[in-house]
Amino acid sequence: MVLAFLRNKLDYSRFGFVVNKRLGKATQRNRIKRRMREATRLRTAQIKPGFDVIFIARQPINQASYGEIEQFLEKLLKDSELLETGSK
Repeated sequence: MVLAFLRNKLDYSRFGFVVNKRLGKATQRNRIKRRMREATRLRTAQIKPGFDVIFIARQPINQASYGEIEQFLEKLLKDSELLETGSK
């Protein structure tokens, strides 16, 4: 997974999810997006406001479990310093 973000002038953050057709048929791509959305939704309160964030799925995500997606998403957010201080 890849994370891209820009500051926006809003009081909240917005999220986008990109899954390329090379990752599978529509049902597989939608499943990946649902998992990424849910992992993000659970952390929305911890994510700093005022950013537009895009998560881009990459190849090995097809075989990843929900837990692995969740862990990697959290790692990306921590590395990009988008999580509020004091969060896990």
